[in-house]
Amino acid sequence: MSGRAVFFVSSAGYEAAWQATSLGITAAAMGDEVVFVFAFDALRTLANGTFGKPLSDKQRSEALRGKGIGAPLPAAMLHDARTMGARALACDTTVKLCGLSAQTLKAEGLLDDVLGLPQLWRLTQAARVLTF
Repeated sequence: MSGRAVFFVSSAGYEAAWQATSLGITAAAMGDEVVFVFAFDALRTLANGTFGKPLSDKQRSEALRGKGIGAPLPAAMLHDARTMGARALACDTTVKLCGLSAQTLKAEGLLDDVLGLPQLWRLTQAARVLTF
């Protein structure tokens, strides 16, 4: 049975990004509607091209082990999930709080849309909701 999965991603770094994108790409591959909602540190790293990069020695070790076993990087999984129909969104207020431009984020293809909280809230109805 397909459904909707909404992933709220606000933490930066390898671990949260890997967890969110690996589950997201799996859900997309299984036919679920997948929505990633980026906020704060995750949104800033997405904007500056460092989403999913390790932030500590521990995360660098994990990423290196992942490379050794052929695990894809979070940014690659996000890209692939989006080619399967997953959407990348953010809240308009959060974008402004982070000092970013909704127009730029959309023009650069980093986000599919920037929505208000009521619209994001509606996406969670009857959805699996996960936070990272």
